[in-house]
Parts: sequence; structure tokens; C-alpha cells
Amino acid sequence: MNEIVNGVAVDNGEMKRTILTEKDFKTFKLENGDILFNRTNSYELVGRTGIFRLEGDYMFASYLLRLKVDGQKADSYFVTHLMTSDLFQKQLKTVATKAVGQANINPTNLKKQIIPLPPLEEQKQIAALFQSIETAMEQVDGQEKHLKALWKRLIDEFVSDKPSFGNLLKGKKLVTYNYCDITEKLMRKIDPLTYGIERIVAGENLESEDFKIRTWQKIGEGYLGPAFHVLFKAGDILYGSRRTYLRKVSHADFDGVCANTTYVIKAKEELLLQDLLKHIMLSERFTQYSIGVSKGSTNPYINWKDLDNFSLQVPDLDTQKEIANVLDGILEIVEQLKQQKATLKLLKQKLLNEILG
Repeated sequence: MNEIVNGVAVDNGEMKRTILTEKDFKTFKLENGDILFNRTNSYELVGRTGIFRLEGDYMFASYLLRLKVDGQKADSYFVTHLMTSDLFQKQLKTVATKAVGQANINPTNLKKQIIPLPPLEEQKQIAALFQSIETAMEQVDGQEKHLKALWKRLIDEFVSDKPSFGNLLKGKKLVTYNYCDITEKLMRKIDPLTYGIERIVAGENLESEDFKIRTWQKIGEGYLGPAFHVLFKAGDILYGSRRTYLRKVSHADFDGVCANTTYVIKAKEELLLQDLLKHIMLSERFTQYSIGVSKGSTNPYINWKDLDNFSLQVPDLDTQKEIANVLDGILEIVEQLKQQKATLKLLKQKLLNEILG
């Protein structure tokens, strides 16, 4: 199942190997252009589809269906793109049978699904268009991964025993501080029902390695537990103190309320810039330190005082600003690339939906 990614069968190095008779091998051997369909999985994942185009000897698992396209009538790439469309996948869910933790789409119901088939040459042209969109998405994805790796390397080199950041730190005086000497945990207790706050941010609303808070709940739209009484304001840093290996650090751009298990943090900006602190808290060294001082096994957590022995060296404020600007600039480009991918995906889905009508 994990070998079907974005409509294509891939070898991620985790495929199982087996010994077969020559007869069985001929029966189950995959050929270029075969379409693999996941007929049994969770309700969310059942129906995942991908085209096989790997070189070498491969077979398919029993929970997959292999579909062979009549090359005189249809193009396998065109059919695969249609089957991976949101509209077709939604249509498949209506014929899936549910069991405990699983769903199944049997071959009979799959064969009943209707797809439009324009002339073969037109199918190939459409498939080529979709492939060009996929290629563009892959290129954007590669750029995004490269920039994220660069950002991570830069921040890890800065938050190290021997800090460096290109040439910016050469000849600069660095001062060593303990974490709690240059930050403070804010505990503004409020009654969220009467204070006038609209947004509630829970732990699940904080994404790993993403400073932006993209989802939230609203006051009055569900149960609000007693732990949700901590006010945060735009500009504050939110840090998930549970399971810190998840690297949940967010830079709020609105006011809201969170639980007391989410730390609201502010840098003492006469010593450390808030814009740099958020990057420091996503460094590998800080993350490993927080994991090391965590308590508990099922749901490990940290106490604020546990962070005090984390030490780091920082330059003057002007240099900090230069470093923060570089790091923020990289992430701004990453965000633009994400939006490009989303736009390309939306374009493809719109075209597919028009074809499926």
C-alpha cells in the first residue's frame, strides 16, 4: 500500500521478497502499464490507485487488484489519472463495504464504474498534459525539500556547541545563556467564555515544523475543557509540551486561547529576538534536549523548569536580526512553493472533474 504514491507505483526499499514457481510468477508478474488498485484498506485509503512502470521483477499483493487496459480503446495513464481524481474516488466510496477498521471495494462493483473515453489519441494528449502537471509538481516538491533541508542545516549549525552561520558570526562576540534566562513562559489566565476571544487552539491544531497555525476551533462550537484558560496574543510562540519529539512550535498571528499544556512563550527581546527564538526551538539540539528531559512513557511531557539547563550562544541583536531574516526568507519561499503545488493540484483536479462531468 505504501508503494502507491501520487498515482504511481514506487519501490521504497521495503518491499517483501518471495520464491515462486514459474507458473505463479507468470500469473502475478507486473508489467509496464498495469494499474494497481487497493481494494482493501481503511475507509480513507481504500481505492488508492497507481500505475506500474518500474523496471525489474515485481508482483502484487493479494489486497490489490491488477487492471489491464485494452490498448486499442484506452490509454493506461489516462485511466489512472481518472481513477485518482477526487470525483472518482468519492464515487468509489459509495460502493465500499465497511467492516471493523477496514473497507472493501470488490471487483464487481469496480467494474460497474463508468468513465468517459474520448478518442485514443485525445486520451494520450490529455494524459501527457496531466503528466506535465505532475512533473511540475515534482519539481516544485524537490525545490521545497531542498530549501527545508537548507533551513534545517543552517539552524542546526547555529544552535551548536560551535555556532556558525555562513560568515555572519565571524569576529562576533557570542554570549552564553540558559534558556530560561532569555525567555519567559506567559500564563495569562482568562475565562474564554466571557473574555471575548473567538479562537481555541488545541494541541492537534499545531503542526510539526510549521510556524503557522492553520486550523482552530471557535468558542461555543463544542466542549471546552477546563485546561483551556491560557490567553495567547499575536506574536507569541506556542510550544507543545507533550511529546516534544513532534516539534510543534508555532508563531501566533492572532489572539486566542490554548490549554495549559501548550506553553505560551516570549523572548526577552533585550537579549534574544522572538523571530529567532522560534527557529532555535525547532533545532535538532533543542528537540533532543527536550526529549531527554521529558517524563513519562505513554505521553511524555516536560516541565518549564526542565528547559533551564539548555544553554545556547547568541550574538548581538543586529546579527540576530540578520540571521532571522535569512531563515524567515527561506521559509517564505517554501510557503510560496507549497501554494504553487496546491494550485497545480487544484488545476489537475478541476480538469479531471470536467472530464468526468
